[in-house]
Amino acid sequence: MSTSKEQSVSRREFLAKFGAGGAGLTAAWLLGGHLTPVHASGVSSEHAYGILIDLTRCKGCGSCVLACKRKNGLERTEMVAYALDTDAYSCLQSCEVDTLEGEGTTIYVKRNCMHCLDPGCVSACTVGALRKTPEGPVVYDASKCIGCRYCQYACPFGVPTYEWEKQLGLIAKCQFCCAQIYAGDCPACAEVCPKWALEFGLRDTLLTEAHARILAEPDRYLDHVYGEYEAGGTSMLYLSPVPFEALGFPTLGSDPVPQNAEAVMTRTPLIALTVASVMTGANWLVKRREAQLTPEDEANTDGSEAQ
Repeated sequence: MSTSKEQSVSRREFLAKFGAGGAGLTAAWLLGGHLTPVHASGVSSEHAYGILIDLTRCKGCGSCVLACKRKNGLERTEMVAYALDTDAYSCLQSCEVDTLEGEGTTIYVKRNCMHCLDPGCVSACTVGALRKTPEGPVVYDASKCIGCRYCQYACPFGVPTYEWEKQLGLIAKCQFCCAQIYAGDCPACAEVCPKWALEFGLRDTLLTEAHARILAEPDRYLDHVYGEYEAGGTSMLYLSPVPFEALGFPTLGSDPVPQNAEAVMTRTPLIALTVASVMTGANWLVKRREAQLTPEDEANTDGSEAQ
């Protein structure tokens, strides 16, 4: 059982150590600058690849999701995922909605990383674990990740997932089969689609194709290519027979997300400095008080704390 003297010392030690830790954090920021956001590289849409996802053609077979699991060596390769997870970089969701004609129908929606042209996750990452490539994919380097989850907060599409089951968890997300793209091949999901609901190619070419389909069949498609302008543009482009809000897509403006992520990251050093200053001040006050106490005063203080 601890004595009152031990309890009093532990309180002082706590404030002293916490204040020293805050000062150390401040010094690390001032000297190292490690809290500076890593900016996305500029990517011209003419040179970026993408996938056109035509929701009017998808029949919900799940071949794309299973191919993604096999390609990435994930678990449960025989089960179609219905939500993004660390073991599912893509998923297939079913939505019961009314068509433009007012008839009830089921729309199947493939979801994975949108691979934004100017990704918020890259700007929010403090260690450069996420990077935008000229070819379009937003790639992830687990060896650099510290599990801060800033990318989760910055992503407007809720894509990055976290290994909650691990004490030192990391992030997981679709990499757009970047190795296959670099080799001149097609991503695994688009390669296996039996209904041509997924079409891989240059983003600008896919946009031309999307608008051509809308023009040719206006009764089949909503006059909106999701991802053309949302969040500054994405590599995943969607065609739908119903409003995207009915399918759970976020309503976003055309401004890139990084400006919001960078605003948060810019404040991070200030917050750290403020906390460090407060705790360092508390440490100074405790030490000053200790220096002024006589042995009798300290004994009386310990006695009152024990009560």
